Amino acid sequence: MKAIFIDCNEQLGAVWKLVYRADDPPVTINTAPFQRDDLPKVVDDYEVVIDDHSYMPTELVRQCKNLKHIVFLGTGAASYMNVAQLEKAGVKVHTIKGYGDTAVAEQTIALMFAAARDLARMDRNIRGGTWRPREGVQLLGKTLGIVGLGGIGMEVARIAKGLGMEVIAWNRTPRPETGVPQVELDALLQKSDVVSLHLTLGDETRGFLDAKRIDRMKRGAILVNTARGALVDEHALLDALRTGHIRHAAFDVFHNEPLRADNPLAIIDSTTLSAHAAFRTLEASMTLLRRAIDIVKSIQP
Repeated sequence: MKAIFIDCNEQLGAVWKLVYRADDPPVTINTAPFQRDDLPKVVDDYEVVIDDHSYMPTELVRQCKNLKHIVFLGTGAASYMNVAQLEKAGVKVHTIKGYGDTAVAEQTIALMFAAARDLARMDRNIRGGTWRPREGVQLLGKTLGIVGLGGIGMEVARIAKGLGMEVIAWNRTPRPETGVPQVELDALLQKSDVVSLHLTLGDETRGFLDAKRIDRMKRGAILVNTARGALVDEHALLDALRTGHIRHAAFDVFHNEPLRADNPLAIIDSTTLSAHAAFRTLEASMTLLRRAIDIVKSIQP
């Protein structure tokens, strides 16, 4: 089966060279940016597509007559394509789990610290010629509420315990074997000084943190999201940031990416933002691309 990596960038290209082996199936590497509507031209007659984070609308994928498999680099394919529609159209979507749990967890903790100490705003101030020390929040002894106890949530719990935080969690299905105290969602929102989201995105979780749930959060809490932007009602979040109900939001993921400079989240002071980079470490990227190649290998006739 002919395969193409449709959106390889310079960083991933260097990693690809490290993990690709002589006995692997040939894969065409496309590094040229393209407009969304040009997707059928880029895919052309390829049967397998490796997709980093390019949107793949169903109506455009249907124009790719030979396409049978999409290998999405990560777990969040639902943010970039309608998986159910594509599979009904005969295109199998493959995702990759567990490759970057530690990388994402470490970014989550980094964002938590940056939000607690308002580091991004002080950095912007200093670069703009303003020296203004800001008072932060000490995390020792504070309560971290983890929403979603998968591999990443468990790693965040492990690190946060080592920092001396009290860790509680909520999961859609109880996981007593984790050893992390689990509480009802309302109790978590009301008690937590920091809430960190680690849910997958689907019909049941889209808009999960809506206005009502944000209102139940402890006043002055910090919200961290390294999962999926669509888990959060953005308008309700902005209202809560403006009123101070949420002290600070630290996000690595957004409803639409890349985030525009005029997006309110990029303008308001009480946010710390990163460019969907939580999983991007050399170690995680090597694991991710190797697994992607292995999937392409496994579906060869």
